[in-house]
Amino acid sequence: MMDLMAPSTCCGVLAALGGGFLLGWFLRGRLSSAVPRGLLRPGGVVMGTADMESTSVAREGGEEKLVLVVRSDLGMGKGKVAAQCAHAAVSAYKRVARSNEEGLRRWEYGGQSKVVLRAPDEDALSQLLAHARSLSLPVSLVQDAGRTQIAPGSRTVLGIGPGAADIVDKVTGHLKLY
Repeated sequence: MMDLMAPSTCCGVLAALGGGFLLGWFLRGRLSSAVPRGLLRPGGVVMGTADMESTSVAREGGEEKLVLVVRSDLGMGKGKVAAQCAHAAVSAYKRVARSNEEGLRRWEYGGQSKVVLRAPDEDALSQLLAHARSLSLPVSLVQDAGRTQIAPGSRTVLGIGPGAADIVDKVTGHLKLY
């Protein structure tokens, strides 16, 4: 097993890793000193001034979150629940991107909080949907195509938000985690 890597190859790999580390360290020092600390987003992406203004609003305003409410009476497997939640999250994101760009930006910069809760049945899901709409919260309701585990047209997951956490909690605060 030791013969797999010749000493010259090993030294070359170590030299390349060391050189890459030093180059990264050097560039990080040069780039981070050129960009004010408040303009760096997680992952080192630089924000524009418009982004910075909305970030300060997000810090002053309050927490934004997206809640996904899953029906527990359908007996969906873990993978099915994950797929249905993904459908609801993507739909919610697209809806808010069209209607409330500022709210979406606050949610994105605030960590994109997502919570998955359970509802006992379709009636409970319908009541939550009506309550969320009455508070003008964005909603996305997923209906399954019926190709795998459940009947076609079954309402599986309700997405509420992204929206102000205190308002979303008025609708879903009594539900238990999934």
